[in-house]
Amino acid sequence: MTISKDTVSVRYIVHDVDAAIAFYTKLLGFEVLTHFGPAFADVARGNLRLLLSGPTSSAGRPMPDGVKPEPGGWNRIHLIVDDIEAEVARLRNAGATFRNDILEGPGGKQILLRDPSGNVVELFQPAAVNPTR
Repeated sequence: MTISKDTVSVRYIVHDVDAAIAFYTKLLGFEVLTHFGPAFADVARGNLRLLLSGPTSSAGRPMPDGVKPEPGGWNRIHLIVDDIEAEVARLRNAGATFRNDILEGPGGKQILLRDPSGNVVELFQPAAVNPTR
């Protein structure tokens, strides 16, 4: 699968990345795209890319207000951007608000944007290299 701006990506916060990989691949027919140990993996089925983020991933880190992402409550739309810093600046200039600052993890950089109702939209800039395991 080629990851592009047209790929539908959804992030799930999970307790155990390996258990999640086993569930989605063995039970639901997903294939592993990348696996960064216990922190993160992504799996795909058709045009759906499911990002599996464990507690040690950048997506699992507490927010500045102390709230910690947990499974079942932090699922969000995931939009790939080419230049996250420029996109954040553009959105801030337009009056948008963010849940956190840009975080960097093994797969790239991310930030959580709030919609007018407070729903979270993740902006993500992939790392230059996307190794598989």
